[in-house]
Amino acid sequence: MMTTNTEYAPYRLELVNITKRYGGLVANDHISLKVAAGEIHAVLGENGAGKSTLMKIIYGAVKADEGEIVWNGRSVTVDSPAAARRLGIGMVYQHFSLFETLTVVENIALGLEEKFDLAHLAQRVVEVSEKYGLPIDPQRMVHSLSVGERQRVEIVRCLLQNPSLLILDEPTSVLTPQAVQVLFQTLRRLASEGVSILYISHKLNEIQSLCDTATILRGGQVTGTAIPKQETTASLAKMMIGRDLPAYQQHAYEGVQQPIFQVKQLSIPAQDMFGTSLKEINLSVNTGEILGIAGISGNGQAELLTALSGETTSLKESFWLDGQAIGHLHAGQRRKLGFGFVPEERLGRGAVPAMSLTENTLLTAFRMGMTRWGLVNYAKASAFAQACISKFGVKASGSDAAARSLSGGNLQKFIVGREIMQQPKVMVVAQPTWGVDVGASAFIRQTLIDLSRQGVAIVVISEELEELFEISDRIAVLAAGQLSPPQPVNETNAEQIGLLMSGLQRDSQPQEDVIRVSI
Repeated sequence: MMTTNTEYAPYRLELVNITKRYGGLVANDHISLKVAAGEIHAVLGENGAGKSTLMKIIYGAVKADEGEIVWNGRSVTVDSPAAARRLGIGMVYQHFSLFETLTVVENIALGLEEKFDLAHLAQRVVEVSEKYGLPIDPQRMVHSLSVGERQRVEIVRCLLQNPSLLILDEPTSVLTPQAVQVLFQTLRRLASEGVSILYISHKLNEIQSLCDTATILRGGQVTGTAIPKQETTASLAKMMIGRDLPAYQQHAYEGVQQPIFQVKQLSIPAQDMFGTSLKEINLSVNTGEILGIAGISGNGQAELLTALSGETTSLKESFWLDGQAIGHLHAGQRRKLGFGFVPEERLGRGAVPAMSLTENTLLTAFRMGMTRWGLVNYAKASAFAQACISKFGVKASGSDAAARSLSGGNLQKFIVGREIMQQPKVMVVAQPTWGVDVGASAFIRQTLIDLSRQGVAIVVISEELEELFEISDRIAVLAAGQLSPPQPVNETNAEQIGLLMSGLQRDSQPQEDVIRVSI
């Protein structure tokens, strides 16, 4: 560690008036903060508040226009991630930087500057991943991994570098409550050994439990600091968004509930050696109901999602929509019958990054009077996109804005809105608020509740247990390709669901209940 002549220990990291502009947009406006050795410091803010830009500046991925970075009492220039790693700064990005055609261990090796032996490194990956409760096979190809498993790779890759400052961006999105506690124990141990941690999360209860201090950003500026343990989640949320969060408006469906979407005896073998086979999945969702499906990534969520959406087809009688067998129909045919779908990957599957919002509207909503005789009516498509922007509070420059120019929360609101405006009978939503700030999360969750109470049957597949308990009427768990019996939310709790997610309670269930499930 570098030393100075001062009589006190220097801060591990000090930012002084950091400013970054993108044309007329000021992403960071004279931001200053200090992080001591061994401190767990939260950075809070809505999507688009400037958090990611600031972290990239610290990590050397973006260069500030103005300001100073002081590392262990000495002014430094961090002009690349490699330079940051040499200083002892490690970062886990919210959006992944992995090569699809390489294995897990090969991807991790790319982030190391020291000499290594792949076999020895693979063993280290196994040891560290198990220690942190993030098991991953080092020999798996990245293209076969789910979104949650890819995040595990990013976390393990960073921890292998033994950083003095660890930047974590939404690290618990894919963990059970039990695994979160294991990770927190590890982070607290690292902090006790002098490792500083910058922690970004939209889960305010995590911030309260874990972090020593917090800096709040709004509109690219520091608007306050706090000691999270002395605040409530409501007060932290108000600091972030500048207003009180609305309470969820839950009310019973006033119509007659009846099954509208069923999956019957669905069994799909794994498509590759690393995939998960689905084993006799049975479910039924009623009008006016939200069915939540919990589970850890890699337990069949990806396979179930592609089967539900029609990206992969099955036997005709395995899926039923409003009394019609649709198992053999592909995604477009199912949409035409009233099936909506929001994938977990916003950029790539939910929207094409380089295309405008108008063009992204056409991807799924072209049936809404936007085409005739094979020709596209761009005026109608643009009007639809603009209506979606207005109705769902999407912050965008207009319908011509590229999808990649929107923050994660705003793009998610647009994708969800695009599907809702097509008036589906059934909607499947995957990870609806993953990486989305508390304000946008509250809006999306309330939107799904309201939609269900209009008679739409909704299936939400999420690893956010808090989210599922807030919006679901019943919750089931997908583990090892099998679906557990659903339980009304008022008859279970997060701990019980977490145990089912980890598979710890499954063996105690009768085999018939485990394999033949009727929801």
